[in-house]
Amino acid sequence: MNLAALDLNLLVALDALLLEANVSRAAMRIGLSQPAASHALQRLREVLGDPLLVRVGARMELTPRAQGLRGPLAQVLDQVRGLLIPDDFNAARSERRFRLMMPDLAVELLVPPLMEKVTRLAPNVRLDVVPWRGPAIFSAEFARTIDFVISIGNAFKGFHRQLLYTDRDALAVRSGHPAGAKLKRRDVFLDTRHVAVVIRGQNVDLIDGWLRTKGIERRIALVVPGYIEALHIVARTDLVAFVPGRLIAALAKPLSLTAIAPPLDPGIDEQFMFYPTRAQFDPGSIWLRKLLLETGRELGRSLGPSKRKAA
Repeated sequence: MNLAALDLNLLVALDALLLEANVSRAAMRIGLSQPAASHALQRLREVLGDPLLVRVGARMELTPRAQGLRGPLAQVLDQVRGLLIPDDFNAARSERRFRLMMPDLAVELLVPPLMEKVTRLAPNVRLDVVPWRGPAIFSAEFARTIDFVISIGNAFKGFHRQLLYTDRDALAVRSGHPAGAKLKRRDVFLDTRHVAVVIRGQNVDLIDGWLRTKGIERRIALVVPGYIEALHIVARTDLVAFVPGRLIAALAKPLSLTAIAPPLDPGIDEQFMFYPTRAQFDPGSIWLRKLLLETGRELGRSLGPSKRKAA
């Protein structure tokens, strides 16, 4: 084996491929594009002289050689991380500030439980949440000031991506809405006036882009820049809005809201955590990443699993 052909990034890719046994999921796990992960798999096959992943029917499976590598490789990577990552982040004593860019729904759902953890573990650490700016105006200069981005599946140059949680949209209506459960019917849904949410960096509500592929146009009566504004309007009018179901559940009691299953199911929304490549081995970033992922997992368990997005 030519060790000069095997760099650390290739070992990280191998670890992800062995864990996921799927190129697409491995790519997502370590923040690579699928072509880049496929290229890494090809290089690994050449270096190791083994196919590693083989197709068996409709799925991919690890070869015996690949299965034998899983444990030893994990130990090696842990040892390498121990060499490269200084153990100099003391959460209990740290006064570090982290800047996070996230949309309003992520602030509402993630920040309260996250701050409970931060307050308990690192009372002097400060989180600064900055307004959502979107990928179109995410300049390199601005990116250098950001420690984390919470977003749907956008691409941010120089950032790794990990899945936080999944959600699915529902129709938010005020309790006692005259249409109520009838909104599950397509004719009632189409006759109702809607609030659209067009966040910064977009030209249309994402749900309307999806509905138009089905030949459907909603009756838009109002456009607002965020989901929180939409829910406050819905709570005091007979307008309705497509809103992530977890957000409706979080505000259902204080705003007297009800979630109605729409007549067309747009499938799931995926919310991701992005962190800069430059901070991949930073102890403070690693610490907060773990808390964010833990918070996302807890949120995911709170309402159960979601189905994959409809084609």
